[in-house]
Amino acid sequence: MKMTAVRTALVALALAAAAAAQTVPVPNPSFEEGDGAVGPHAAGYGQALPMSSDAVGLWWCPSGWKVSRLRGLPVDVGQAIRIAAAQNEVDAAQLILRPEQPLRGLTVQATDLKGPDGAAIAASAVEVLKVRYVLVTRPTDAAGCTGWWPDPLPPLAAPVDLEAGKNQPLWVRVAVPKTARPGTYRGAIRLKADGYAAEAPLEVRVFGFALPDRMTCQSAFGLRENTIWQYQNLKDDADRRAVLAKYHANFAAHHISPYDPAPMDPIRVTWPTSARRGVKEPLPPEKIVPEIDFTAWDAAMTQAVDRYHFNSVMVHVPGMGGGSFHSRSEPDLLGWSEDTPQYKAGFAAYCRLLQEHLREKGWLDEAYVYWFDEPDPKDYAFVMNGFRKLKEAAPDVRRMLTEQIEPDLVGGPNLWCPVSHNYDHARAEERRARGDRFWWYVCCGPKTPHAGLFIDHPATELRVWLWQTWQRKIEGVLIWSANYWTSTAAYPDRDHPQNPYEDPMGWVSGYSTDTGVRRPWGNGDGRFVYPPESCADARPPGPVLEGPVDSIRWEMLRDGLEDYEYLAILRHLLDEKGGRLPADERARCEALLEVPEAISADMTHFTADPAPIEARRAEVAEAIEALGRK
Repeated sequence: MKMTAVRTALVALALAAAAAAQTVPVPNPSFEEGDGAVGPHAAGYGQALPMSSDAVGLWWCPSGWKVSRLRGLPVDVGQAIRIAAAQNEVDAAQLILRPEQPLRGLTVQATDLKGPDGAAIAASAVEVLKVRYVLVTRPTDAAGCTGWWPDPLPPLAAPVDLEAGKNQPLWVRVAVPKTARPGTYRGAIRLKADGYAAEAPLEVRVFGFALPDRMTCQSAFGLRENTIWQYQNLKDDADRRAVLAKYHANFAAHHISPYDPAPMDPIRVTWPTSARRGVKEPLPPEKIVPEIDFTAWDAAMTQAVDRYHFNSVMVHVPGMGGGSFHSRSEPDLLGWSEDTPQYKAGFAAYCRLLQEHLREKGWLDEAYVYWFDEPDPKDYAFVMNGFRKLKEAAPDVRRMLTEQIEPDLVGGPNLWCPVSHNYDHARAEERRARGDRFWWYVCCGPKTPHAGLFIDHPATELRVWLWQTWQRKIEGVLIWSANYWTSTAAYPDRDHPQNPYEDPMGWVSGYSTDTGVRRPWGNGDGRFVYPPESCADARPPGPVLEGPVDSIRWEMLRDGLEDYEYLAILRHLLDEKGGRLPADERARCEALLEVPEAISADMTHFTADPAPIEARRAEVAEAIEALGRK
């Protein structure tokens, strides 16, 4: 699974936290204390809209803010909600209502957006979601604080009631069609409730270029299908497939690839019946060759690549053994240990067939073997032995390891994936020169002052993480889980698992954690999508056939991946056309490929305000437009 590379210290901290879990923790200042003026959540952002009134305050702000329920109305006044996006891109902003009296039965409807020369973006491309709050009672770290934090984004499936004196943000998300004409489009978000009606103007600037369907930056996120089956009470294969397709479509909409895009259609392997150890007349080693049926897996993979545009897939190699720093299993194939001729022959045969099938299908660039997680030095020899076997048997399949570069591991993995704060750029450059590649990851660490994934941190952190990814020439991002909704240690009753809307903490599972013990990893750790609201609390009486509920952090990851893509497009255009540009123009474009200090000066100094990101993104977009016209 995962933990940070500073494992010994974190395990000790988790044990201490378990003992403290029976007492009330000393809280940091509330997120809502001082009218929401905590740190980056101060009242200096956002704009009041024309139909704002004393009865119902109406304002907007960019998506990269986490709006406190009690923050006052902004002083600045604007004319419209403003969104900017490329063709084939999704972007969002927040529309906030603050009624002085309870507001009953609010409904929301988008109009068509009218653009240049009669062009239009249909209202169906505008989606409005409700921003829901979760109660943080135990801060993740010194940067977090208690209180009601915004994170889930459930659909507005029915009219909603709004409390008096509290902000209710709405997430206005626009999917710009690939064929949209460049220019500014104008429409409105219509609001109606008992005794209330208003329109919030909406402007969408469409840049003159399209994002590709498939992102340049690779991604690999865990998706726990059994957790989906559990929460949504899915027992029938047809229901499971229908719901899994909705989760995959959601991942695709956020440019995220799951570890395994074909969990219900695995590669089918049949070994000769007399190949197993212990039979009376075992086959000679040279005859231990598996029959591999790729049919169902190929169909699922084709859909994953062609329809969902996933750009990575974890492939399993039998006989490797595996584990992590905590525990491991020894290599074994058909009962044969790795020092036997039978193991060596069967292992080599399987690897060879897998590699050549991936080559034939054109999927070698997507495939990687991830068989051991976060080794300690005591595991390095074991890990290197496994990588040696893979390298000999399938040299063209990438060998990934979640660990920083260490001298005793050089020559084993060729896809390194350290936790973000253990990435060493100088060492990475040395390995890149020898053909190695780099991803990185975040999980329960690092915590503040690094960019992380926690609910009780600024929204910008995950987006900044992707700018830091570009800055260091890292090609992919990994996170251990997207739907870690419950801990079997903290919530052992399978029929009443953790409700992630009610308890936002990611509690430890595994790692010798006893039943009933609660060790905190961090608020939101391993959780970027939520279960449907109807099945979050207990097992529903029948199947729930809905897809996942998004989160603000999930949206920030998408925005970061799209920012990375803007930079990749500009770099490609410079490679293609830069030689024909005047020197000063080329220099300006090359400077735009650098990450400014206003976004991220280093790994621990970066913006909590989305404005520098949005400004740089617009500059890059305009440079892309200019180069595209040449």
